[in-house]
Amino acid sequence: MIVLASKSASRQAMLTSAGVAFEAVPADLDERALETELEDALPPDVAEKLAAAKALGVSALRPRELVLGSDSLVVVDGERFDKPASRENAAQHLRFFSGRVMYLYSAAVLARGGEIVFRTVSLARLKVRDLSEAFIESYLDAEWPEVGYCVGVFRIEALGPQLFESIDGDQFTVLGMPLLEVLGALRAEGELPT
Repeated sequence: MIVLASKSASRQAMLTSAGVAFEAVPADLDERALETELEDALPPDVAEKLAAAKALGVSALRPRELVLGSDSLVVVDGERFDKPASRENAAQHLRFFSGRVMYLYSAAVLARGGEIVFRTVSLARLKVRDLSEAFIESYLDAEWPEVGYCVGVFRIEALGPQLFESIDGDQFTVLGMPLLEVLGALRAEGELPT
């Protein structure tokens, strides 16, 4: 059994569906403060460092166990976006995303005994269609507050596909974790059968 340093329902569902036994122990981490420190870093590096901070934070508490940290970061027109702070903030994000390409970086890090044993970052490109004000309001009527916990203001497993014209990248990256790479690393670490 591994430890998942996250309370993300999407990441938990991915691991459950893939048959990975885990215990969820969310990391005690001020993500916004760490992002501020990493202001000049490249987006994939920020996603990886956030995932590493989560994994290492929980690994310090559970040193004998393999800990999985994961994080996602959205960039549109060179601007980084966090989870929306309010419904109005979510609407602002959607207005900004309208007609643009969203770059979604999903990172995963495995740590054991306070040491990183695996790290990876994957990228998905999502072309957001032109979104009308009426669509944004009806979308948020249906999806708020659930999308308030999601970077990019969407759940691809719910109404999120309605935001996009096209998606280039694997479904697991879009869901928030490069699952295939993680499964390979879990096999390499002896946590899953080869």
